[in-house]
Amino acid sequence: MAKGMSKAQVLTALAETTGHSKKDVAAFMDAVVSLAYRETKKSGEFVVPGLGKLIKKQRAARMGRNPATGETIKIPAKTVVKFRVAKAAKDEIL
Repeated sequence: MAKGMSKAQVLTALAETTGHSKKDVAAFMDAVVSLAYRETKKSGEFVVPGLGKLIKKQRAARMGRNPATGETIKIPAKTVVKFRVAKAAKDEIL
């Protein structure tokens, strides 16, 4: 299976496509990522139109099993972050 693009490769490709410098593209991407983290933490979701959305979700406590011993254990409740892919992205990729 092929590896994905590295951050440097993404920045180079975006810089070539947009005509901006790699430094400007890197600053923009860092700003978008920072905004995504901040908004997901504050409001519980962040949408990237055409790509998908980050969602903060509370996972309930549940019973699980230790695979090594077979012993039943209680898994505590916790908050997780999920990414839901937009239908447009699925249609374009698949």
